[in-house]
This record gives sequence, structure tokens and C-alpha cells, in this order.
Amino acid sequence: MKNTPNKKAVIVGVFVLIGLIFLVLGILLIGNLNETFKRKIELSTLFDDVGGLQVGNNVWFSGVKVGSISHLQFYADSKVKVGMKIEAKSVPFIHKDARVKLGSDGFIGNKILVIYGGTSESPQVEPGDTLRVEKTFSSEDMINTLQENNKNLLAITTDFKVISNKMAHGEGLMGKLLNDESVYSHLDAATLSLQNAANKANQLIGSLNTFSEGLNKKGTLANELSTDTLVFNSLRASVRHFQQIADTAGILMNNLKEASGNPHSSVGVLLHDEDAGAHLKQTIMNLETSSQKLDEDLEAAQHNFLLRGFFKKKDRQNRKQAE
Repeated sequence: MKNTPNKKAVIVGVFVLIGLIFLVLGILLIGNLNETFKRKIELSTLFDDVGGLQVGNNVWFSGVKVGSISHLQFYADSKVKVGMKIEAKSVPFIHKDARVKLGSDGFIGNKILVIYGGTSESPQVEPGDTLRVEKTFSSEDMINTLQENNKNLLAITTDFKVISNKMAHGEGLMGKLLNDESVYSHLDAATLSLQNAANKANQLIGSLNTFSEGLNKKGTLANELSTDTLVFNSLRASVRHFQQIADTAGILMNNLKEASGNPHSSVGVLLHDEDAGAHLKQTIMNLETSSQKLDEDLEAAQHNFLLRGFFKKKDRQNRKQAE
């Protein structure tokens, strides 16, 4: 009977102990305090602005949680040194040339640090290493950018409003085009002229194509001139001969001009001496008269009975030769 109170106390103590064990295990699981017992190394990085990062926030690498923020402290002038506890099992995959940037756990979640990059040529990180920071746009930067864009958009719309107002009142080239029919008519006429010029250019191109086809067509003069060297050489020789004739004619004309200017030369005497011209004219008239008399004498000789047979025989020979 005396052991009954002690037995009850032992049972109560056992239940209390079991409850405490479950309580500790629950705290460890809920608070993720089991991470405390894992082997870790200390890494750090320097930020100009941590953007609300706090001790205990997570560190991620390739989408996997590999550690947490251990401490935050000011460094140098205005930088913040961030300490990170990284699990030892993930260290072989993180290299010294890896970078760190700020991120968020969801769109409006807690701030986190993201380790990314790194090459296999670089050695793995060691305790106490400092990783480089990648500058990222924060929500404040995005808001400032949007504000600048809004200012630019407002300036653009204001300018467009002024331009549209001027166009509506017929100011400027576009305003005249929209309101003045005469300007539109001139532009229409200019467009028609350009169209006609384009059509004529097309016709010219067609003619050139036809001509080029003729150059390639054998038997034509253009093809012979462009391909037959003998024809080309013959034409060149003819042109050279014509040039020589022209040169000779030029020399002859110069000589005649010089002779006509000299009153003592034969040509000068004929051109300048009236008596010599009259004698020459009389001589030509006498020659014409003599030739007429000679023709009459020859006609009379053909009818003479002594020479008639000779002329008839000569006439028959001429006919045979003609046949």
C-alpha cells in the first residue's frame, strides 16, 4: 500500500518525460533546428544594399536550399557584410568564381540569397571565402524606372498633342496635305509624272534587253561587230582609210587656198586675172566647136562609099561582142 503513491509518481514522471521528448522533437522539426547539427562552413559576401535581408533567411544554390544567413554587419564605408552558413555536402559544387544575388521566396516572400554560376576550372570554395555580388534590380529600382518611363511617355504624348493640333489647323507639311486640296493635287500630279517616267524607263530597259538579245543572236550585224574580230578590224581599217582621205583632202584644200591667194600661181591667175579667165573661156569654146566639127566629119566619113564597108564591118563585130 505504501508503494502505491511512489508508483503513481513514477508513472506520472514517465509520461511527463515522454511529453517533453515529443515537445523537443516538435520544436526541432517545426523550427528546423535540426540544421544546427549539420556540418557547415562560413562564407561571406559584400552588398551595397541588402534590401531587407535578415538573419536566418535561406541561401539557395541551383534551386536547392544549402544554408542560411548567419549574421549581418556594416563593413567599410557603406557596405554590408553578409555571413552565410553553407552545408558541407554542397561545398564541392560551389566554386570560387560563383556569384551571389538577392532574390525573394515568391513574388512578395522573404528575401533570400541565391548562389549561381561558377566554372569547373575554378577550385571549390573554402571556409572564409568571399563571393562576388551580382547587381540586380530591386522593386524600388523598377518603380523608379517606371516613373522615368511615365515622364517620357507624358512628354511624348504632350508633343504628339501639339503636333496633332497643328495638323488640325493646317500648319506644317502634314497639315497642308490633310487640309489643302491643291497640295494634294500637286503631289498627285508629281506621282503621275513619276509613274510615267517609270514606264518610259521600263520601255528603255525593254529596248536595251532586245538590243542585248540581238548582240547574242548569231548572224546579226551587232553580233558580228561584237564577236567577229575580222569585221571589227575591217571597220577599223576603213575608218583609218577615211581618216587618211580626210587628211589628204584637208591638205589639198589648204594648198588650193594658198594657191588661190597667190596671184602668180596658175590657180591665182585664173581666179584673179580677168584676161587669163577670158582666154581660158575662149579656149574652152573653141574646143567645143572643134569637137562638134570633128563629130560632123566622122559622120560624113561613115557615109563615104570608100569607108562605108569598114564601118559596117566594125558595127557587126560590136554586135557579136555584145551578144
